[in-house]
Amino acid sequence: MKEDPGARRVVYSVAASLDGSIAGPNGEFDWIVMDPEIDFKQLFARFDTLLLGRKSYAAARQQGGAGMPGMKSYVFSTTLRPADCPGATLSQDPGETVRALKQQPGKDIWLFGGGSLFRSLLELGLVDQVQVGIVPVLLGDGLPLVEHPAQRASLKLTKHRVYAKTGTVLLDYDVSGRP
Repeated sequence: MKEDPGARRVVYSVAASLDGSIAGPNGEFDWIVMDPEIDFKQLFARFDTLLLGRKSYAAARQQGGAGMPGMKSYVFSTTLRPADCPGATLSQDPGETVRALKQQPGKDIWLFGGGSLFRSLLELGLVDQVQVGIVPVLLGDGLPLVEHPAQRASLKLTKHRVYAKTGTVLLDYDVSGRP
């Protein structure tokens, strides 16, 4: 639930398979289709800060980059060292770091991944919105949208859009708290 109406919002914005995975069992994401109707530039323009867990950061580095142009990146890990995260700020305390970021001026904060960091921040009441692009594929296994076990959280649908060319559905939810 949002802590301060004037604060920046933390948005968990991800693609997920219809069966709820954000990556395949081996971390693969080749199943995510890039719908030509989705204006990614506009989607990303609302953010100036990127939050990554250790595994998401490692996967992004393998793909040749771990940040987004014009965004400040934060990596959360208890095992990495600052030298392991060039161009990013390393933190061992997601709660403290995100609370401080939310109070600073700026755009919304993109919680890129993964499911473990999402669960931690959600349980701390620091996630304000969940934006999921549901890709019409069943993976059968993979990394879940939220790592288990997770506490229940209530969501309120605020926007939705269907992209007919690929069948992708974009859903925006505000986190409304615990039931």
